[in-house]
Amino acid sequence: MKDLFKVVKDRVKPNQKSKKKEKADIPSGLFFKCPRCQTSIFNEEFEQSMRVCTKCSYHSRLTAKQRLEMIVDEGSFVEYDSSLKSKNPIDFPGYEEKVKDLVKLTGLNDAIITGECLIKGEKVVIGIMDSYFMMASMGSVVGEKITRAFERATEKKFSVILFTASGGARMQEGIISLMQMAKTSAAIAKHSEEGLFYCAVLTDPTTGGVTASFASLADITLAEPKILVGFAGRRVIENTIHQRLPDEFQSAEFLQEHGFVDKIVERKDLRRVLYRLVKFHKKEEQKSWNI
Repeated sequence: MKDLFKVVKDRVKPNQKSKKKEKADIPSGLFFKCPRCQTSIFNEEFEQSMRVCTKCSYHSRLTAKQRLEMIVDEGSFVEYDSSLKSKNPIDFPGYEEKVKDLVKLTGLNDAIITGECLIKGEKVVIGIMDSYFMMASMGSVVGEKITRAFERATEKKFSVILFTASGGARMQEGIISLMQMAKTSAAIAKHSEEGLFYCAVLTDPTTGGVTASFASLADITLAEPKILVGFAGRRVIENTIHQRLPDEFQSAEFLQEHGFVDKIVERKDLRRVLYRLVKFHKKEEQKSWNI
């Protein structure tokens, strides 16, 4: 009996070791696993497809710097207000430490970068929100940078392209964060009164006070496929109206069907579409100035 047990033991051990060795032989970070369809894709292939799943077209979230590289002409970006940093206006516990940690992690001072650049030779002012910085929540710095970007664009008569991605207003700044809704909206109104073009590109997710302000005030509103766009969460709304919402509620496709989004554009086509929109509106603006 002891001999039989020894034979079984000897046979099991090598198999266990070989399995562990097989796992160890696979380098970490080699694959991207799509959270929607669960397909594993080589990271190299994933990067070549602009971080879009090649099977289900899931558009993964991007950092502001990744988005910038995909959209603007190389070497053309000139950043605005890069030194602006958040204060702690209501003395929220741990807020300053959290911001410092995120500055180190992302290389940004806050949740948006703004500046002027070229897109296929066309000069525009651009803003890109970064969901990796406190879920791109809208605090005083985000509102101030967007306001200044629109003011500069109005002065220089440039179009504005704004990529939105946010969890809403930043609770750590209290009422100060909510005031940014009015401030940014006023700057956008002045830009519009001058007959200048503003295009918002909604990315995943765009919610809360951002949706209720500058994300909803564009002349043309684009969105990436199947992203989440909304104000309050599904559960909050259902509990308020005591009705079940459609499964596709707050998706880009649902909003396009109901007139909130003008066009859903895949990431690979965004640069070309934005160039054509800016070029078209530039011609129309010049016609009106001639009159």
